Amino acid sequence: MGLPRPEEVIAHREPFLFVDEVTELVPGERARGRWHLRGDEPFFEGHFPGVPTVPGVLMCEAIAQLGAVALLSDDRYAGRLPLFGGMDKARFRRQVGPGDTLELEAEMTRLSSRAGRGSGRALLDGKVAAECDLMFVIADA
Repeated sequence: MGLPRPEEVIAHREPFLFVDEVTELVPGERARGRWHLRGDEPFFEGHFPGVPTVPGVLMCEAIAQLGAVALLSDDRYAGRLPLFGGMDKARFRRQVGPGDTLELEAEMTRLSSRAGRGSGRALLDGKVAAECDLMFVIADA
C-alpha cells in the first residue's frame, strides 16, 4: 500500500488544503510531506502586495494538517476530527513565497482518546521557516 493523498485522510479542501503530498508516514506517530507554493494562492494578493509572503500562521496550519494525516491514519482515530486547541512556541524564521516548496514535518508527542499534542517544522531549502507546538482535541466527525 502506498502513501495516502492528504485529501483521502483529512477533511480539508482547496483553498484551505496546505499539504500537497505525504512523503513519509508512521500512523499515529509522525509524518513528512510537502506544500508546493504555486503563486496563485489567494493570500499572496494581499500579503504583501509587491512582496508576496506566506503568512506564518498558514505554515503552522500546514504542519497541523500534516499532523492530522498522521493521527487519522491510525485506526484508533480514523473518521474523527482533530481540532486546534492551541499553539505554543511558534517561531517564523524565513520568508516563503511563490514557487517555493516547504518540506513539512509533524510528530505526535502525546495522545489520548480525546486530545493530544504535537510539534512540527516547515523547512525551506533545509532551513527552518516555521516551527510550533500544537494542542488539539479529537472530536467525533
